Amino acid sequence: MSAQISDASPDQVLVDIVDYVLKYDIQSPQAYETACHSLIDALGCALEALEYTACRKLLGPIVPGTVVPEGARVPGTGYLLDPVQAAFNIGSMIRWLDFNDTWLAAEWGHPSDNLGGILAVADWLSRGAVAAGREPLLMKDVLSAMIKAYEIQGCIALENSFNQVGLDHVVLVKVASTAVVAGLLGLTRDEMINAVSLAWVDGHPLRTYRHAPNTGTRKSWAAGDATSRAVRLALMAQAGEMGYPSVLTAPVWGFYDVSFKGRPFQFQRPYGSYVMENVLFKISYPAEFHSQTAVEAAMTIRGQLKSMGRTAEDIRKITIRTHAACLRIIDKKGALNNPADRDHCIQYVVAVMLLYGRLSAPDYEDDVAADPRIDALREKIVCLEDPGFSQDYLDPEKRSIANALSVELNDGSHIDERLVEYPIGHRRRRSEGLPLLEAKFRRNLARRFPASQQAAILDVSLDHARLQSTPVHEYVDLYVI
Repeated sequence: MSAQISDASPDQVLVDIVDYVLKYDIQSPQAYETACHSLIDALGCALEALEYTACRKLLGPIVPGTVVPEGARVPGTGYLLDPVQAAFNIGSMIRWLDFNDTWLAAEWGHPSDNLGGILAVADWLSRGAVAAGREPLLMKDVLSAMIKAYEIQGCIALENSFNQVGLDHVVLVKVASTAVVAGLLGLTRDEMINAVSLAWVDGHPLRTYRHAPNTGTRKSWAAGDATSRAVRLALMAQAGEMGYPSVLTAPVWGFYDVSFKGRPFQFQRPYGSYVMENVLFKISYPAEFHSQTAVEAAMTIRGQLKSMGRTAEDIRKITIRTHAACLRIIDKKGALNNPADRDHCIQYVVAVMLLYGRLSAPDYEDDVAADPRIDALREKIVCLEDPGFSQDYLDPEKRSIANALSVELNDGSHIDERLVEYPIGHRRRRSEGLPLLEAKFRRNLARRFPASQQAAILDVSLDHARLQSTPVHEYVDLYVI
């Protein structure tokens, strides 16, 4: 039996998270439909990440050659790992190229980061169940866990800014993954509260690896680390490890006093399925999401320049009207030291689009960045906050991510401002975006698998009723090399 802290009621935030995971019955067909799209998009991003040595070198077992019987598979590879390490592998692959889905609010983040822990644990449990003669989990269980993890992460993020106190948003991945993984593992209510308290009491990453002068590749594996840590903590709680019921509210030593300037969390809405229904997909460009509309606008302006017989070299000045979050995260001057720095710079992504008419993951590598025209054009870009854009960004009925670009040419003439309020991955543009999202998935499958294997994956993945009824291990096996 684990040790207990006597006469201490758990913080209400812990109770609300756990009761949501245990008791909420998801009734939204739209949430499940969107979850199916989120699943294939995240797995496609993971497959694309395997093309990069910097990602591949972190994958596999901690001890080379280790194989775990009835362990969890890592899609796109031959690895069979324990669920903690599998969660790290899958989570890091999904997040590596900054191309997976996104949630924007007071705090930013990527809800599909949670899929690393969810899929690893569900696959491991399914294989173990089959080996013991029991029924496996189904992919609907994975989709349900995704909806709830998205909701926990996203609803806390709506009104609570962790970046303002210097903490990275993956703290919410750790908390959300812990809660839903504990549910998949079948923990009791008290054990689940213990697990979530352990996630909050854990050390939380600083955001410094996302900002100059320390921008680096940890931002590509931080979510993998968070979701794998969640699996570890849930397993510890299952084994009887004690929790810390006032982890948030304890005077002096609790999370609020130590890490949140004494402020309790604020909530805009109860947990439901709002976040999955409104999640943002990165469809066209692997760039930080606050720049997506700016890249779309730059693509249009490039077309206008071409029709005028002009090029990016004819530009004297570019003004970007934008929102406060964009200025805080990706308005960068000076040297950009690596791909992790470049994909979080609005000036860089706009310059690349104007110069090349494209923006893809290889465009952040050193050979492209060496083009002196990119930095020359970056110097001509000025970003200014539009308070209306910042307000609409936080409006729950709009959730816009607006950018407006205006261009002055060397001869003094101007190109009319191009405003894009909602990127193609926004809920308001779902019908336009989903065919492109499917095309993105097909491209990513083709990077890794022969035609017959691609077809087998697509047959299940695009038939949502069939997908939901497929045993988890059978679906994951479709991705094994």
